[in-house]
Amino acid sequence: MPSYTAPLADLQFVLDELLQLQRYQDLPGFEELGPELIAAILEEGGRFCQEVLAPLNAAGDREGCRWHDGTVTTPKGFKEAYRAYVEGGWNGLTGERRYGGQGLPYVLGTAFGEMSSAANMAFAMYPGLTGGAIDAISAGGSEEQKRLYLPPMIEGRWSGTMNLTEPHCGTDLGLLRTRAEPQADGSYRISGTKIFISAGEHDLTENIIHLVLARIPGGPPGVKGISLFIVPKFLVNPDGSLAERNRVRCGRIEEKMGIHGNATCEMQYDGAVGYLIGEPHKGLKVMFVMMNAARLGVAVQGLAIATVAYQNAVVYARERLQGRALTGPKAPERAADPIIVHPDVRRMLLVGRAFTEGARALACWVALQADLAHKHPDAQVCQDAEDLVALLTPVVKAYFTDKGFEVANLALQCYGGHGYIREWGMEQFVRDARIAQIYEGANGIQALDLVGRKLPADGGRAIQRFLALVGGFCREQSENAELAPYVAPLAKALERLQKATVWLQEQGPRNPDHAAAGSMDYLHLLALTALGWQWAQIAAVARRRLAEGSGDGGFYRNKLITARFFMERMLPDTAAHLAKLSAGAQALMELPAEGF
Repeated sequence: MPSYTAPLADLQFVLDELLQLQRYQDLPGFEELGPELIAAILEEGGRFCQEVLAPLNAAGDREGCRWHDGTVTTPKGFKEAYRAYVEGGWNGLTGERRYGGQGLPYVLGTAFGEMSSAANMAFAMYPGLTGGAIDAISAGGSEEQKRLYLPPMIEGRWSGTMNLTEPHCGTDLGLLRTRAEPQADGSYRISGTKIFISAGEHDLTENIIHLVLARIPGGPPGVKGISLFIVPKFLVNPDGSLAERNRVRCGRIEEKMGIHGNATCEMQYDGAVGYLIGEPHKGLKVMFVMMNAARLGVAVQGLAIATVAYQNAVVYARERLQGRALTGPKAPERAADPIIVHPDVRRMLLVGRAFTEGARALACWVALQADLAHKHPDAQVCQDAEDLVALLTPVVKAYFTDKGFEVANLALQCYGGHGYIREWGMEQFVRDARIAQIYEGANGIQALDLVGRKLPADGGRAIQRFLALVGGFCREQSENAELAPYVAPLAKALERLQKATVWLQEQGPRNPDHAAAGSMDYLHLLALTALGWQWAQIAAVARRRLAEGSGDGGFYRNKLITARFFMERMLPDTAAHLAKLSAGAQALMELPAEGF
């Protein structure tokens, strides 16, 4: 039976020492957010995730959700856990204060989101999607819509969903067919079928607020003719009380590879009452607010699954006896040495450790940029932060989920045959992790978005800002001999990223296939450079703390060792990505379709 331990010390390190959140106490939501309050929130959140959510993970996977005549029952214990989640205030952690939320920063919500997803990814998806729906209504809804829907959603009495995909229409939303017929009272009647709707129907909340993309008759074709609607499961009276059941029904739930505890639904809209959000035919603009929030959340899912899988693999590797160390017995009093003495086992574990700790730092840094974009009084700071979030959202979504799945697989491999057996729990982590590479925009689409939209946007302003940040750090530390093992490899990776950026800017317009063929390599090159930047900064903090003689010396020494591993064994992959990208598209596109 797997276990989960919240990485409290590491989260505290990232928030207090690396990001130094206390520097932002003049911003809304940060006012009282000192180290003591951060520690208290993390400790209580970690306890809840360890003691309430984690014990339900394996059982929820085995039982799954059950569908009967349009209703869905969640696994045993989920309703009670959700009630405790809401009573603990976790649903409203980052919600706007004027609508009943606590107004705490998104970066703190990201830290809690990692813990809840690591403890029970299927459960965490229910409130996670509600958060995205809250963001969309906050961004595009009318004042009346905000007043009516946000308080009960932030409180957790109501939940939310995102309805995009249709049986014939996934990534290409221009093919969307769901209709929205205008009514005399200003509402619309929504008709169509949506599939793969996470948390589309369940028994955790008294109402579910569906955000649905649909077409108003007479609108322009393609994505320019798509509008966004609020479609409640139960209609809502002007005073906020519930009225009759709307004409929306769950037709079935999917039998899936993983996340069995979350209901993935086919939703049928048969003239359901809906209310337009924002302007007609401009629904994607608002929906992208929710989609971007969801993509950052999915990135954290990749990190979370990697963390819990790594933790369990470490426990197993310390206890499992197999063979002897090549340099001589390490436990001569025992029949064999624990497998953690073997270099290849250590390789697998260190990949997991270096990824999770670096990704945790990067995820929190990106979340902090999102806070700055919304809350900082300086318009230039807001613009810079918004650019960086836009640039890095597809990067962390794709890379964290690709690497999260890889780390879960490596953790399973550490168990050998036991990893393949259900009772040990590792195979569930692999199954659960796999969907994160697909939903909220498949990772190949994220790479295309990066090179096709984010890279050239505003004359390349965002990527130039990122390159300047990393380059500035390298120059500042270039004379620091103690940091040379971390800064010199980062500078090489940055040079490769700059070369790749120039190559794409030159070759992409000449032949779009070149940009598409190199998109995933470029994304991984950028992600590795961003992680290298985080690790170099971590090393700088660790060196400083050791020199001061403050804090836990073993903690900081382990940071330096892991940083060295990343620089020597993972960051060099940037050279391979540059070489593959620079090869162009010919080898990919030359083989005729019938030749496959």
